Amino acid sequence: MAVRLGRLEMTLLAYAQLRNLRVVRTGQLAKPLHLSREQERELLRRLARGGLIARVRRGLYLLPRQLPLGGKWSPDEVLALNTLMQDQNGRYQICGPNAFNRYGFDEQVPNRVYAYNNRLSGDRIVGSATFTLIKVADNRLGSTDKFETNEGQTAVYSSRVRTLVDAVYDWSRFNSLPRAYEWISRELTAKRVDQNELANVVRRFGNTSTIRRVGALLERAGVKEGILRKLEHRLVPTSSPIPWIPNRPKRGKMDRRWGVVFNEYE
Repeated sequence: MAVRLGRLEMTLLAYAQLRNLRVVRTGQLAKPLHLSREQERELLRRLARGGLIARVRRGLYLLPRQLPLGGKWSPDEVLALNTLMQDQNGRYQICGPNAFNRYGFDEQVPNRVYAYNNRLSGDRIVGSATFTLIKVADNRLGSTDKFETNEGQTAVYSSRVRTLVDAVYDWSRFNSLPRAYEWISRELTAKRVDQNELANVVRRFGNTSTIRRVGALLERAGVKEGILRKLEHRLVPTSSPIPWIPNRPKRGKMDRRWGVVFNEYE
């Protein structure tokens, strides 16, 4: 249904278009549009409720390039995420189900964007885009690829190899085991992922459980002993085995080198 624009709404959107403003903060438009601060706040709130601009957070809004004639407008997911992270002076990388789909590991298209970042946690909505923001330490960000969108925005994704590692590391959040084992095996066989690079990324971004599971997988795949020793050197001896598939009973053949119980079959 078309949204009716009053004089003030038209004036604000026309001014923003003339000045090429995409991001507006409260207090920025009051003086040039001869509004009080309260009038400006109410005008921005009204435009956001009408779906003509998008609220990023309290006091911060995204505006369209052109007047949204006869309909609503919402920023694309990357523009919204970039704006949110720039406002926080933060870094991010899109991860999990979005990266699984981008690299062809999973055909399912997520209905939200998952992003590791060093500023915010929790769910956010900007326009029609929904985000699950996962706050991590600065040293857990890295191993990324960048892609340009049709809007001219740069989207930062976890790299192909980092995505595979996260599918093992963050399996409970992304529900990605045991599927991740198949993805890793397939990528190694097709030589889309280098064995050394995978081991290095596991050592840098994986925890003990990730190193043990990936080490056991690589040994099964016949990876060179030197690469396996790289991973093994990061481990300390343990008498507490972990399951190959975490949410199944810990019954099966024990791999003593990696401390993993192969419980594929119940």
